[in-house]
Amino acid sequence: MGLTGLDIFKLTPRKNCKECGFPTCMAFAMKVASGAVEIEKCPYISDEAKAKLSEATAPPMKTIKIGAGDNEKALGGETVLFRHEKTFVNRPLFAVQFDDQMADDELARKADNIKKVDYERIGEQMHAELVAVKYTGNKDRYLEIVKQLKDLNKTFVLVCDDAAVAADAVALVKETKPVLVGANADNLEDMVKLAKDNGIVLGLSAAGIEDLYALTEKAQGLDYKELVLNTTGENIAKTFEKTIEVRRTALEGKDRTFGYPSIVFVNELAKGDAYMQTALAATFILKYGSIIVLEDIEYANALPLFALRQNIYTDPQKPMRVEPKVYEFANPDAESPVLLTVDFALTYFVVSGEIERAKVPAYLAVPDAGGLSVLTSWAAGKLGASVIRDMIKNSGLEEKLTRKRLVLPGKVAVLKGDVEEELPGWEIIVGPEEAMQIPKFLRELD
Repeated sequence: MGLTGLDIFKLTPRKNCKECGFPTCMAFAMKVASGAVEIEKCPYISDEAKAKLSEATAPPMKTIKIGAGDNEKALGGETVLFRHEKTFVNRPLFAVQFDDQMADDELARKADNIKKVDYERIGEQMHAELVAVKYTGNKDRYLEIVKQLKDLNKTFVLVCDDAAVAADAVALVKETKPVLVGANADNLEDMVKLAKDNGIVLGLSAAGIEDLYALTEKAQGLDYKELVLNTTGENIAKTFEKTIEVRRTALEGKDRTFGYPSIVFVNELAKGDAYMQTALAATFILKYGSIIVLEDIEYANALPLFALRQNIYTDPQKPMRVEPKVYEFANPDAESPVLLTVDFALTYFVVSGEIERAKVPAYLAVPDAGGLSVLTSWAAGKLGASVIRDMIKNSGLEEKLTRKRLVLPGKVAVLKGDVEEELPGWEIIVGPEEAMQIPKFLRELD
């Protein structure tokens, strides 16, 4: 059972120094107990108390780090089953699988697809973060493929249950901090030793939920807790049940034996059906895959999956925002118009995309509107004439422009008169209501 706020308060230095950001140690302790803040925020807590509190207040699901450098990612660390209860923490990662039976042309095609599907959506880069390489018996070919794929600069998921072969593969990519998936009841000790020696995450595989639980207990008994659980079952239904049961046991049952991220091989479940693979990948984004392994990746399956993942793993209480400032398009000059929009990321990227499509030199002024949409920010009082005035005055545009034209979003045309009063000398123009009308509007703007 977790510690109460009073339990935590008794272990704090009780200085009420406020350096943690809270007015009293009691207030801080209550926030720690609720999981809203880490105990390390207290600069004066003793190491002994920190160790005790960190263990007691740690999430029931362990946070696991994989990859190295810019490719380092966190998995797990979740505290709730449903997004409406609290924001999900670490988004699932996608892997594309290769194996030692694959011909060079097929390998090259998949590798090219991984390189090709790499794009930005609402300020986030969308791409497959991992490559999985499965060993099926041809050691030389397996190691050769691992070597070839190093050029992709991705984190590896080495799928191999032969400890000797796995050791050779790990040696090739040890510096990338790969995941090694293939530990089972027969090879557990050798695989744990290999993972320990190389400081990598170990994936455990067992047929049923009870067997997986027992295997995880044994791995923990060998003093290793950097684990990922392979919840892939013999069919879709059993995989779905197994993956949910692992997560529910950890979070609702507070059983840390199952408190680890999961890996789901949806490519194996789909059995070559590309549509089924996409449907299953979407399912396990929601319920509850931490690593989702695909047979291949193309825009047709990447676009919906990445969009779904981004939507589900974005904090609904924290608007997605861009930096408030003036953005330039097509090398604008002193005669170019200034368009106005808000700092809500989705609005910004839709509007900026249409300005780029117009290929007309223009400025885009983005004030601080609280990360809300145009109408919402206006209704909330965050996008008014004074806000627009301050944005323009502080941006330096008045000194830069010889022709001062400001284009308001059509949906807040009501602001035109007020903005004209706040910005004398500016021509205030009401723009289109829909972003898709921007290119035609700009081309026809005198």
